[in-house]
Amino acid sequence: MKSNRLNKVLKSMKDNNLNQLIISDPASIFYLAGEWIHPGERMLALYLNTKGGHKLFVNKLFPIREDLGVEIVSFDDTDDCVKILSESLMNDQTVGIDKNWPSSFLIRLMELNGARAYVNGSFIVDRARMIKDSEEIELMRNTSRLNDMAIEKLKEAVLEGYTEKDMTQVLLSIYKEIGAEGFSFNPIIAYGPNAANPHHENGLSTPKKGDSIILDIGCVKDSYCSDMTRTVFFKEVDEKSKEVFNIVLEANKKAIAKVKPGVRFCDIDLAARDYIESMGYGEYFTHRTGHSIGIEVHDFGDVSSVNTDVLEPGMIFSIEPGIYIPGKVGVRIEDLVLVTEDGCEVLNKANKELEIIG
Repeated sequence: MKSNRLNKVLKSMKDNNLNQLIISDPASIFYLAGEWIHPGERMLALYLNTKGGHKLFVNKLFPIREDLGVEIVSFDDTDDCVKILSESLMNDQTVGIDKNWPSSFLIRLMELNGARAYVNGSFIVDRARMIKDSEEIELMRNTSRLNDMAIEKLKEAVLEGYTEKDMTQVLLSIYKEIGAEGFSFNPIIAYGPNAANPHHENGLSTPKKGDSIILDIGCVKDSYCSDMTRTVFFKEVDEKSKEVFNIVLEANKKAIAKVKPGVRFCDIDLAARDYIESMGYGEYFTHRTGHSIGIEVHDFGDVSSVNTDVLEPGMIFSIEPGIYIPGKVGVRIEDLVLVTEDGCEVLNKANKELEIIG
């Protein structure tokens, strides 16, 4: 177990009067134990207790070869795995349950009277993961560096006749070439009218002269994710599209300028949203301004109008305002930012000024 991260989680448990916690999220188990286990339908549970006696319950189908610094409890497919887990719980106390633990396991634990009460304990690890340590920060810088390299190569590869799906395969090849481990999410490569759909699914469209092209891409390296969006134009850009682009770019910059410890997430969202609304395009900015990122491309926490949490050094999240005018033009510009002691560091260095390609 990574002792500094475990101690942070145990302290939060004590601060919240929660003496026992069941963690089932594979990403959170990786965060604490350094081991990826993808259990499918089988039970996976890391049991933490503020008094010690931590245990990792895992099916024998997933043998643990290394010492993870925690007791391993193995079980077969034919075992009552929840009953085995319940025997380690303090049944006279409340237990925290992870947000994505299947109901079949939770209901079985309740039938066995495994605890006095059950609460959503996800926030304990989720909030710990929001504050990246120095090792994580370096990994995030590196995966973003690779993403910067990838988007420059991808822009060079956009040609007439290449479909969005073609470009998806080109991007995968680029990531392999530069040493990334694959996509952190299904990339969005959207030409022309498709760019006005914020979560467009890549299809058979090809680029046409004057199209805005949204390139929303991210890779994984050493189990940490990158994410970035750039909007470029194919061969030429008209004045209306240029206006929309410059408004989104300025909104991106205004939001980044707000980032420092003590500022609320909602204030960053407001900086981008207010500017876009002041320019008459408020109805076309249809999503939150950003999301947290780390081991997962969408970690806990977001940059939205309702999130009043305060920024702390070590947080990493996206800032990605957009304007989407159906049938005409779509523009999104996204950077990842790291909160520092006195401001922020933008992890993406790739050009985000107006660019015509092809």
